[in-house]
Amino acid sequence: MGRGAQSLARVAVIVRAGAAPMWWPGLLAAAIGALVPGLTGRRIGLLTGAALFLVTMAVVALARGGRYAALARGATRAGRTDFLQDRAATARNWRRGHRWWLLGAFLVAVASACVLPGAGGLLLAGAGAGLWAKAVRIGQWERRDDALYWVRTDRVERGRPAGKQIEAYRTTGPVAGDAAPGGARRSR
Repeated sequence: MGRGAQSLARVAVIVRAGAAPMWWPGLLAAAIGALVPGLTGRRIGLLTGAALFLVTMAVVALARGGRYAALARGATRAGRTDFLQDRAATARNWRRGHRWWLLGAFLVAVASACVLPGAGGLLLAGAGAGLWAKAVRIGQWERRDDALYWVRTDRVERGRPAGKQIEAYRTTGPVAGDAAPGGARRSR
């Protein structure tokens, strides 16, 4: 990288990176939990889990939405010397940084089946669905503004693209990078 160059990662890709590692283990934990009768019984556990799924999905999808919007409105154009991190590297870095947390969350979700069968797994799956919905919303903003939002990788604290250390987003044209708006793989 040249003088003044910075490494940038896609905002939507960072947000979306946690969706699958929460969704699939959450569903697996819910399925395992549904096999255990638990203290409350399967029906109450799964109904509680369904309610937790919906509430968690809504909370995660809407959390810090104003901060994301403010950073998007104040975005500046990325420089020619800025290095754009590819989608796979961004997702891999997020998952490596959160692997122990994800494993712990899965184990807690499975263990919670002793009390409320399936509820912990559905809670975890709801968090993954909320992250996916947030990434889709960021993708809608990117399509509307005809720009992709990027954040400096040295400022992303623990995988939070709207954390306190983030001062502004950078933008590029809609064809930069290897991810489509919203962080999904770009179709070839």
